[in-house]
Amino acid sequence: MDAAPLQPTIVNVFGFGPTGCHEEKIDDPARIAVLRDAWPLIWVDVEGLADSSKLKSIAEMFGLHALAMEDVINRHQRAKLEEYEDHDFIIARMASSTDSAQTEQIGIFLGKNFVVTFQEGHPGDSLQEVRARLRQNRGVARIAGADHLAYSILDAIIDAFFPLLESYGDQLENIEDEILRRPTASAVSELHQVKRELLTLRRTMWSQREVVHSMLRETSPFVSNEARVFLRDVYDHSVRIIELVETFRELASDLMELYLSSVSNRLNDVMRVLTVISTIFIPLTFIVGVYGMNFDTDVSAWNMPELHWPFGYVGVWIVMLAIAGGLTLYFRRKGWLHSTVVAPPPRENDE
Repeated sequence: MDAAPLQPTIVNVFGFGPTGCHEEKIDDPARIAVLRDAWPLIWVDVEGLADSSKLKSIAEMFGLHALAMEDVINRHQRAKLEEYEDHDFIIARMASSTDSAQTEQIGIFLGKNFVVTFQEGHPGDSLQEVRARLRQNRGVARIAGADHLAYSILDAIIDAFFPLLESYGDQLENIEDEILRRPTASAVSELHQVKRELLTLRRTMWSQREVVHSMLRETSPFVSNEARVFLRDVYDHSVRIIELVETFRELASDLMELYLSSVSNRLNDVMRVLTVISTIFIPLTFIVGVYGMNFDTDVSAWNMPELHWPFGYVGVWIVMLAIAGGLTLYFRRKGWLHSTVVAPPPRENDE
């Protein structure tokens, strides 16, 4: 599959500290050095990777390792944590929407007094809440260190998968109702698509959980013990997401079995109806077959004497209708004419 084209590069800088916060969109990377000297902490948020000269300038300014920058440009990396002398480097996968398992890569560089993030630059991201905390001075966003900002970014990335999982839950409920009402091939196709996306999401979250676990386990000069307390909460959220993904995958497998069972039940209903019809017509076919024989009554009085009865034709019809009605009543009392398809139960929120 061909890689998506690189998006235009937009550089947003947050300089902040206990005394305030300054947000600026810059065109010249040299402006970052001025803001870095003016504020205790700085967050350089780069969206889009098309402008290689800007990326190179920012990397040189913060001393970002060349191998890490290669991983930033190569956008199909798995989530991981790498430690360098002057900074830690984190790659994470960020949900790009709430209705698809497609993710975009984000590279996070954590240093002593800076955080630099590189996003692919697709419309919308998961970091609006982080920006709002800095602008509105909520919590300890401005007075904590760069490691707390890195935690906030990871927390926002992980939490953004919860709405995505909620949409998968609604989708599976709709598929379940469709299968119970009328199993179709389109429901199976949609179910397979959901299972594939859940598998992709599971692989993504599994590696991201390991990244957070590594940050908790490893001793890094750029992650304080106070920040590790918050990272434990991120780790718990990632575990919850993985558990939800596993639950939905099991539910999808159960729905596939439900589809096969529903198709089998409907086939049994069809076969039951056809069998009942055939059973009713077997004695009727026998009767008309007998009276369809060409035995001449002039040769012998025993050759079908009913042909000369005044009400023979009417009598045959009465007998056949009585047999058909009796068999139908018998089958109904046995319950063989009732469908085995069960209607879906009403949802708790249905009115």
